[in-house]
Amino acid sequence: MSVYPVGDRLAGILGQDRTGSALQDRVSQLFEETREDVFRYLLTLGLHPPRAQEAVQEVFLRLYVTLKKGEVIENPRGWVFRVAHNYGLKVRERQVSEEPIDAALEARLSTPGGNAETELLERERMVRFHHAVEGLSEQQKRCLFLRMEGLRYPEIGSALGISASAVGEFLRRAMTRLKKVRDE
Repeated sequence: MSVYPVGDRLAGILGQDRTGSALQDRVSQLFEETREDVFRYLLTLGLHPPRAQEAVQEVFLRLYVTLKKGEVIENPRGWVFRVAHNYGLKVRERQVSEEPIDAALEARLSTPGGNAETELLERERMVRFHHAVEGLSEQQKRCLFLRMEGLRYPEIGSALGISASAVGEFLRRAMTRLKKVRDE
C-alpha cells in the first residue's frame, strides 16, 4: 500500500468526465506508476511534502487536460517530469519557509547507543558528501536526481529542455565530483 494518498481533486475531476474512460484509465495508470517518482523529484527541488503532493496532483491534472484537448504526447513520463520540474520551481519560489535538509540526519546521528568515534566519522563523511551535492550546479543536481528516478538520458533532456548529450556531460561531471569526495 502506498503512503501517498490519491488526490481528491484529481480523483474528482477524473470521476466527473464520463466520456473519456480510456483517457481516464490512461492518466490514472500513469499516475499510479509515476506519482511516487514525481513526488520524490519535487522534494529534491526543495518543496515541502504537502506542497509536493499538491504539485503532483496539479501535474497530472495538466496532463489530463492536455490530452483531453487532443494534444499528442509521445513520451508522457518525460512530459510529466518536465511539467513537474517547471511547476515545482514556481511552487518553490512561493514557499515562505524551508526546513533544513540536515534535520533528519542530525536526529538520526545524535541517537545514543553507537560508537561515538564511528558516528563522528560517519557524520563528517555525510557532511562532506552533502556539501559536494550542494556544490553541484543546478543542472547537475537535476540530471542526477532524475537519473536516480530511473529516467533515461533522452527523457531527462526532454524534462529539462536540454540535449541527451548535455545530460550525459552534466552527469559525468557530477559523478566525478561526488566520487572524488567519496574517496577522500
